[in-house]
Amino acid sequence: MAKPACIVIVGTGGTIAGVGAGSAGAGAGSAAYRAAAIPADRLIESVPGLAQMAALQVEQLFQIDSADFTDDKLLQLAHRVAALCTRDDVGGVVITHGTDTLEESAYLLHLTLATAKPVVLTGAMRPSTALSADGPANLRDAVAVAAHPSSAGQGVLVVMNQEVFSARDVTKARSMVVNAFDSPWGPLGAVVEGTPRWYRRAARLHTHASEFDLAKIAALPLVGVVASHGNMRREIYDAWVAAGARAIVHEGFGGGTVPAYLRSYLEGLRARGVLLVRAARSQAGRVIRNATADDDGNGWVTVDDQNAPRARLLTALALTRTTEPAEIQQMFWHY
Repeated sequence: MAKPACIVIVGTGGTIAGVGAGSAGAGAGSAAYRAAAIPADRLIESVPGLAQMAALQVEQLFQIDSADFTDDKLLQLAHRVAALCTRDDVGGVVITHGTDTLEESAYLLHLTLATAKPVVLTGAMRPSTALSADGPANLRDAVAVAAHPSSAGQGVLVVMNQEVFSARDVTKARSMVVNAFDSPWGPLGAVVEGTPRWYRRAARLHTHASEFDLAKIAALPLVGVVASHGNMRREIYDAWVAAGARAIVHEGFGGGTVPAYLRSYLEGLRARGVLLVRAARSQAGRVIRNATADDDGNGWVTVDDQNAPRARLLTALALTRTTEPAEIQQMFWHY
């Protein structure tokens, strides 16, 4: 009889692997701590009954604070998970990850992994030594979701605080609470008594239906992000151009507004070979094409509801396939 497929837990560090810093008693807090201090195999030992939920394999890919993720490390993670998903003995993958950039890693995996196998990211808002540490419960729920047959084909998932989110639209919306993650469209489902219950599905293209071929991507083109605020300066955009950025995501006011005093400058970016992508600094909502700017005339791209960090990643992936603004615009409609 064939052995059941295993769940591979890939450790990358983060708060879930953190310990309290300082003298006696400091470990009870959740603000002062050292991230990425505990290896993944010890995380598993801290979760009662986890080994009985599924056959588990563990590997430590990184041991870093997620703020230290670079595009190179992100691609390294993607290639490793892709390789794991090709193995017949692997039924799914759980990635333990710091929460600061968890949504970005999840989104890139969601766009590039050519698999229907469950890939689940989880983390913690409190280090392992804090009172009521949330990491063990999150890890247990993530394994439960990855091991359940109903999770196949759902795209890359994020499991936090008993909720299951799509990597397409989840974001860290709050900084200090266990229900830090949210989506403008709500979770896909919840983990109830160790079993996922589903209430919606991600409708946009992802994973096995995506056109982005990870095997052909060794590096991501440089894409900058500029956040809007009063009294903006063009020198920030100049710095990105000088650094070799192929595109700049303009995180505009409201629905992606470009200030009048920057408009003529930004209209000239195309002549310098730099694509402008209009996003919004609002937490939720859409950017409407040609509503507050002549996007068609300027050769600009607008996001749909993607926030600036996700727009950066989708733009970078799009640039591995085309430089035509109209084609890149279609990708924002489809993903």
